[in-house]
Amino acid sequence: MTAPWWQSGVIYQIYPRSFQDGNGDGMGDLRGIGQRLDYLAGLGIDAIWISPIYPSPMVDFGYDVADYCDIDPRFGALADFDDLLAQAHARGIKILLDFVPNHTSDRHPWFVESRSSHDNPKRDWYLWRDAAPDGGPPNNWVSDFGGSAWEWDEATGQYYYHAFLKQQPDLNWRSPAVQAAMYDVMRFWFDRGVDGFRIDVLWHLIKAGSFPDNPPNPAYHPALAEMHRVLQLHSTDQAEVHVIAAEMRAIADGYGAAGRGERVLIGEIYLPVDRLMHYYGRERPEMHLPFNFQLIEAVWEARAMAALIATYEAALPPGGWPNWVLGNHDRPRVATRLGQAQARVAAMLLLTLRGAPTLYYGDELGLSDVPIPPEQLHDPRGLREPGLGLGRDPVRTPMPWDGSAHAGFSTAQSWLPLNADWPTRNVARMMPEPASILRLYHQLLALRRDHPALAVGAFALLESDGDVLAYERREGAQRLIIALNLGGQPQRLALPRDTTGCRLLLSTLAAAPLIENDVLLLRPDEGVILAA
Repeated sequence: MTAPWWQSGVIYQIYPRSFQDGNGDGMGDLRGIGQRLDYLAGLGIDAIWISPIYPSPMVDFGYDVADYCDIDPRFGALADFDDLLAQAHARGIKILLDFVPNHTSDRHPWFVESRSSHDNPKRDWYLWRDAAPDGGPPNNWVSDFGGSAWEWDEATGQYYYHAFLKQQPDLNWRSPAVQAAMYDVMRFWFDRGVDGFRIDVLWHLIKAGSFPDNPPNPAYHPALAEMHRVLQLHSTDQAEVHVIAAEMRAIADGYGAAGRGERVLIGEIYLPVDRLMHYYGRERPEMHLPFNFQLIEAVWEARAMAALIATYEAALPPGGWPNWVLGNHDRPRVATRLGQAQARVAAMLLLTLRGAPTLYYGDELGLSDVPIPPEQLHDPRGLREPGLGLGRDPVRTPMPWDGSAHAGFSTAQSWLPLNADWPTRNVARMMPEPASILRLYHQLLALRRDHPALAVGAFALLESDGDVLAYERREGAQRLIIALNLGGQPQRLALPRDTTGCRLLLSTLAAAPLIENDVLLLRPDEGVILAA
């Protein structure tokens, strides 16, 4: 049986407010995404994951959902979504939606009912608790956005729990009614033709039933976000969450041909590798792809990177397919973390490791974080704890398409400022430049399509020294060697003794590297792919 599409495929994350404005209001929308589908098809990606587009007060920019089965008017209407889905499918592109099951908006009708009285049928759809004996919050749990995770409700005389903003009350996933309602949401979109979900903060869904205090974090210091004052031992990653993850998987697997894995579930889970692996499922299948964020936080050093990759590969359960991510809507961009030269090497790493890669829009242009003037800050994450560098606005700025007014993103002033170098760092300018990072992404994605060894082949690290990370990918008679210089000095790699006549497929730099006496001479900041 052929591998399911998501094993060999490449996923491209779109932050919809910032991809393309289709109606001239300065903010991206569904029609705008539709206008850029040919660009995405030409780039060579297989699926797009769209951050939340549901009706929302936008206190947390769509992660406060007021209706799970509709489209926010800012982005269009259900008919626009259906049209986008049809257009994407016609081009062979899958569409994944962001599913936000942990919490709703406080304006969601469910919560409006829940807080109306103690005896409302939906009271236990959320997490309500009496005050502590001193009148304070029920325990010491801290919101991920700072401050207590409990909010007092004067009308009903209890606290409700919110892992994020007070406008985002957490659902009670121990309630069978909540489970049934949310599983119906998944079916609503699957029935519409959606190809899968990225599931937001999956490891948060279940909390310890007795709500004990979380232990203090001995490593906490004031430079860290307040959420790190405690260890989230009792407020996240409870054993019962795996029953829910398995039910979600069963629903997804119920669509399409049996066993073909046509619908995919990707779990957002920030946990150490050993605990992350549990979300593949032990007793029953769970997530197809529990997100692996290690490259975002990795020490960019060859020996450390080799150890990270080896540990992750070794931890995978039987049948578990790996995945890798360089950036997303919450974390600094790769070009900011590593610089432009190593961003090219990182692109080769992402697209040649074994597993499903996820690209973040704009990384193919080498976009960096954009400084946002104080008066233009929007993100509550940064506004609530200023000075700690937690704001996410700098990585959510508009996609620069061309050299026209507003970079072709809109005909109006964009909701966030553009990157300062947009007149030269834009799609139209970079597309014809043979040495641009955009052309490099095109070449890497083409190689993945043309070489099964890169898409689904076996993986093995090679012995290397200094700043060189080297590995090979094999599938049948096809054998490729990838060598990455993660530093700024020339490096040498002795090629495996059983290779002869290695042929260059791609370098991140102009011109070909040298091979002398079976030794590959890598230039500073160079990555290469060789056919052995």
